[in-house]
Amino acid sequence: MARFTLPRDLYHGKDALNALKTLGGKKAMVVVGGGSMKRFGFLDRIEALLKEGGMEVQLFEGVEPDPSVETVMKGAEAMRAFEPDWIVAVGGGSPIDAAKAMWAFYEYPETSFEDLITPFNFPTLRTKAKFCAIPSTSGTATEVTAFAVITDYSKGIKYPLADFNITPDVAIVDPELAETMPKKLTAHTGMDAMTHAIEAYVSTLHCDYTDPLALHAIEMIHNDLIDSFNGDMEARDRMHNAQCLAGMAFSNALLGIVHSMAHKTGAAYTGGHIVHGCANAMYLPKVIKYNSKNEEAAERYAQIARFIKLPGETTEELVDALINEIKAMNKALEIPTCIKDYEGGIIDEAEFNAKLKDVATLAIGDACTGSNPRQPSQEDMEKLLTACFYDKEIDF
Repeated sequence: MARFTLPRDLYHGKDALNALKTLGGKKAMVVVGGGSMKRFGFLDRIEALLKEGGMEVQLFEGVEPDPSVETVMKGAEAMRAFEPDWIVAVGGGSPIDAAKAMWAFYEYPETSFEDLITPFNFPTLRTKAKFCAIPSTSGTATEVTAFAVITDYSKGIKYPLADFNITPDVAIVDPELAETMPKKLTAHTGMDAMTHAIEAYVSTLHCDYTDPLALHAIEMIHNDLIDSFNGDMEARDRMHNAQCLAGMAFSNALLGIVHSMAHKTGAAYTGGHIVHGCANAMYLPKVIKYNSKNEEAAERYAQIARFIKLPGETTEELVDALINEIKAMNKALEIPTCIKDYEGGIIDEAEFNAKLKDVATLAIGDACTGSNPRQPSQEDMEKLLTACFYDKEIDF
């Protein structure tokens, strides 16, 4: 038996924020990241709409990129003091992911973070509050997913939390919020969405319910991401829908080792973080090549290539065409080809090699690895990571 879970309500299109007036609660805790939502006036609008709907509102501001366990615990403590019956998370993936974890600790203060890192091990939520998510970026799709990523900085590890309990009750996908994204963020979040859709389509848990969502999202992203990056706001609006469709697919089909590698390399190095979407973009071509040694995965990559009208007759030709198209998109989006070139070389080569074995082990143990179409050995993962550092071609 399989399961397919989405938010109960999804409001989309211009002025979708007005749905906040209809939530029907008494108290709302609004969780938000840095200052962009405030600068562009969205935070004031959200607060006003909630109050118009009869709710008392309190803000929890300042959730950092790659939210920490400590921030999650502070947010949960604020919720326990305020006692909201709605949690409204707004912004990129970071504040929404953080709010999902806060939700669990708000309702179950005795729960430990270690309890939650086991996939699908959350306690039953909605005993105190419901959850509304409003994305401002077009990539993570956390507004419709059963996932959150929280970083334990003491260990240098990003943990993907997974449980259908944390799928939001309400998602508000208003494209006006995404129109404020800068170019680099547009590129990184867009390739995050592309990775979601491609990994969902080749996942071992793909099904008739997820395949159409994944394929349509891939086609939309392929058609619109570069135009969105170059400032076309109609394309930007369509990308906001595309990333959400990709999220619907991967939340139910799960992901693969592109994400396993991105999670475990993201916070591993002292030179700086590797932004999640950029990591996915860099690693995706290598992983497609690796997975294509699996016959079923190769055929599904070929189906993607046919669907977006790439050249080729044989499966091998179509897989290569897809890899080349991802590389071409990355180039057009000004994304580096490898970790060594990331942000001018902030990841030290000696440190990367010193940590290679441990990072590979952690990546194999990541929650996303189990649904990858080809299960990597320790040697495979070390080769993959090395290929992604140097942009090497390796015969797997």
